[in-house]
Amino acid sequence: MRLTRLTTHDQRRLVGFGLVGAAAVAVYAHFFFTGLPILWGPRASAAETAEGRELFEHEWEPNDPLAQGDGLGPVFNARSCAACHFQGGLGGGGGLEHNVTAFEVFPRPGDPTFRSGVVHNFSAYPGDRETLKGLRRVYPTVKGRVVPPGPADCGVPRTIPDFDPVRTEEIQATALFGVGWIDLIPDRAVVLNARNRGLRQARRELQLEFDSVPVGRVRHVAGGVGKFGWKGQFATLSEFVAAACANELGLGTPTAEQARPFTAPASGAPAPDLDRKQFRALVAFVKTLPRPIEVEPLDAAARDSVARGKRLFGAVGCAVCHVPDLGGVKGVYSDFMLYTLEDPPPPGGGSGRYDPDPPAELRLPPRPDDEPRPAEWKTPPLWGVADSAPYLHDGSAATLRDAVLKHLGDAKGVTEKFKALSTGDQAALVAFLGSLKAPPDALPMSNPAVTRLAKK
Repeated sequence: MRLTRLTTHDQRRLVGFGLVGAAAVAVYAHFFFTGLPILWGPRASAAETAEGRELFEHEWEPNDPLAQGDGLGPVFNARSCAACHFQGGLGGGGGLEHNVTAFEVFPRPGDPTFRSGVVHNFSAYPGDRETLKGLRRVYPTVKGRVVPPGPADCGVPRTIPDFDPVRTEEIQATALFGVGWIDLIPDRAVVLNARNRGLRQARRELQLEFDSVPVGRVRHVAGGVGKFGWKGQFATLSEFVAAACANELGLGTPTAEQARPFTAPASGAPAPDLDRKQFRALVAFVKTLPRPIEVEPLDAAARDSVARGKRLFGAVGCAVCHVPDLGGVKGVYSDFMLYTLEDPPPPGGGSGRYDPDPPAELRLPPRPDDEPRPAEWKTPPLWGVADSAPYLHDGSAATLRDAVLKHLGDAKGVTEKFKALSTGDQAALVAFLGSLKAPPDALPMSNPAVTRLAKK
């Protein structure tokens, strides 16, 4: 067989077609591809993770010899990381007894700063104890008043209502299994998923097909896209761990100062309680916590039910926000965007969670645009959800079915589709959620004292 040699012209054409094809692939990948599978998960040395585990389970005390600074406190919510992260093994979620009260403080006359934080349950010294009543003493209600009528008021005086600048919310401790994998998800994957959803939704709307779930909001914070925290406050696992040390244990780190009582005057920052080596070890332990799994039941009927439930999970729209695979991480079930999960009040319903900003007459700054509104929450990853009861950000749903039914606001259309399913199909979908289990190789709690405290 004789091979025909390409002419110079044909070679150039072939190279040109190849470059065009490569450019087309590159453009597609840039605009639509959210990442190759991540085959190698987070790693750390055995010595580093062993030191991190000791710090994670350690019961801290004021002036603790393990700390480089003043140790536990001055205000805190627990004495160890393990005290709030134990369900399904070391690093899991916590129960209602470990909820904390988060707060926001809106700008007030003479103070234009928007603040947020938590009311700590405990303090190292009695004088530093925090309470909701104490918070409201520091940030009292702005008293309203009656304003005499102006030229445009038709002789009717205007009433400026009282304005309470404080908003509060109960927050539950989340499971930490697999967070090192989440840290590997590129910011670009979250942004592209949001954009691609927006494009698909626009095409459907042109065909008069309206998606029941609006596209969520990607939260951009210092350092990148917010993938950690119920409000997407943190872009990286390191930032998340540092904030947890500072706010929950009162332990300062090289990147985050310890929480100070909101009743105490500002003072110079004490030395960090964890030095750089200790903090790296703690982050290493957390990032290498095992990832959750999907369990396939042994019984054939149960296996069929779970498989049907997984199909229904996609059919009714749950998977629109709880994206099964993202950024190369399989089985995470989240898009890491913010959504409103409460219905707006009826017309004339007055001020409420959907109208928390100061009255216009007070001429105070509203909520900053980059701050989530009270009813906005980040889509939580569902892997391991079966072993993290109770559910939702505040633990207000006792069962998985309750959690589905409490999805309102942006997700209300999906909830209505779930309610329209037959009893058997509803049970199958919940059975699928029940198959998303904590990792079987999760570490046991090695400190008996912490185990007893966690289960109280």
